[in-house]
Amino acid sequence: MTARRFSLPPLYVTLALGFCLAFLVVGILAPWLAPLDPNAQSLLNRLRPPLTEGHLLGTDVLGRDVLSRLIAGTRVPMVVATAAVSLSVLIGVAVGLFSGYVGGLVDTVIMRLTDAWLAFPFILLAIAFVAVLGPGLTNVIIALVVSQWAVYVRLVRGQVLSLKEREFVLSARMIGVSHLRIAVQHILPAIMPSVTIVATLEIGIVIATEASLSFLGLGVSASQPTWGAMLAEGRAYLASAWWLATIPGAAVFLVVLAVNVVGNHIRDMVDPRSAGAATKA
Repeated sequence: MTARRFSLPPLYVTLALGFCLAFLVVGILAPWLAPLDPNAQSLLNRLRPPLTEGHLLGTDVLGRDVLSRLIAGTRVPMVVATAAVSLSVLIGVAVGLFSGYVGGLVDTVIMRLTDAWLAFPFILLAIAFVAVLGPGLTNVIIALVVSQWAVYVRLVRGQVLSLKEREFVLSARMIGVSHLRIAVQHILPAIMPSVTIVATLEIGIVIATEASLSFLGLGVSASQPTWGAMLAEGRAYLASAWWLATIPGAAVFLVVLAVNVVGNHIRDMVDPRSAGAATKA
């Protein structure tokens, strides 16, 4: 088990991790990496195919450089995924830890609310909240946090119920350690590996959901390039300008795939039994 946990990851995991790091670097440095202004229009250069001189990935229907827009569009999913997942983890862990540790009627009420929340499809909740709040980066993040927090509540609450009856927690109670200190210093560190695994896998879901919202016109403002909006603009030109939809669609697919590969590898490292179960299945 030890050799498995500390062995080098397979080649495909290394490639996926490198792709994720490249996604972060491009998102952070997007304004400096884009070769041209992503919003600069030139109708004389509209619908230029990839490998055209000065336009490596071609141009769109308004003559805007696709490569520059693809690079600039990296920032939105990066910011949305980072903010939405971080806030969802913060809220979900706090609520789940409180619910599982306190128990009783409080736990029952919180879990019934959580069950009702989880009964709705994630994407439909996000669409509904963005439709009410209106488009915009902040509103998209709020909608995704509101739609996602319940996942972490159920996960954390289940683990807290098991951990609070363990010997190390009972011993801490017997020597007079406060409940807050037990929850934060003894129980919380024990549940964070599982939370990290779920959060890593949820990043891919959030990126795909943000692209879906942008595709439907419910994402950020039209002046900000996003992969979902590029995909929506290019779907009418699939026959004549395939690159307009294919390139941003491939970007979404590869990022989500890379994040899921890394997340699955982290899960296998933390819990090797899950990898064995998956292999047998």
